[in-house]
Amino acid sequence: MRSPLIAGNWKMNGSLALVEQFGEAFADANVPPDVSIALMLPFPYLAVAQRALSGTPMAWGGQTLHDQRSGAFTGEVSGSMLVEFGARYVLIGHSERRAMFHEDDAAVLARVSAALDVGLTPVVCVGETLAEREAGRTEDVVLKQVDVVFSGIDAEARERLVIAYEPVWAIGTGKTASPDQAQAIHASIRAHVEQYSVALAAGLHVLYGGSMKAANAAELLAQPDIDGGLIGGASLQVDEFLAICQSAG
Repeated sequence: MRSPLIAGNWKMNGSLALVEQFGEAFADANVPPDVSIALMLPFPYLAVAQRALSGTPMAWGGQTLHDQRSGAFTGEVSGSMLVEFGARYVLIGHSERRAMFHEDDAAVLARVSAALDVGLTPVVCVGETLAEREAGRTEDVVLKQVDVVFSGIDAEARERLVIAYEPVWAIGTGKTASPDQAQAIHASIRAHVEQYSVALAAGLHVLYGGSMKAANAAELLAQPDIDGGLIGGASLQVDEFLAICQSAG
């Protein structure tokens, strides 16, 4: 049985004070014990997260990383640097990174490998645009993105991945895939991964990311192939995020 994972992605938002608020709120929060929780924070907040979130049920991670451990890459951050601040997770291939920063499939795979090399859990984002959905290409696009990563690493490494399905048209728009729409793609991802290993597919965590909030989380998380959420705007509100975590148990 896959235990739920609720991961918040602050993007380029938040503050030192907000990290502290999350630490205080989750230190005594009533969160189901089988629910894993993580916040993907802007890099400058990782140091305070290491202090403020320690002792809570919450892990933390980065929003991207470079594919090299060190070097002349001004403005970049390596996986080993994230690990030094206690990070357990890192987002890779978020649609905003793909679109705004031109990270292609090869770049996504290189970053996945770099994360695995230092012991981080990659949360690999896949998803289609509205134009691709309307053209009937959702599965082609999403499963190709999955294949790029799964075919580029070995069997042991595949077991350490988390996939986040995020329909691009539902990110930050207030639009949400219906539970049936989301479940259909999650089921397709899981069925597709069976070509690598039936056991791998059965244990793979596939999160839904696309305007999940407290009001719709329970219905989405009740779907058999939705194993948690990658939460955007709602992860910046302590009470809202806590309510999502509680609904996952």
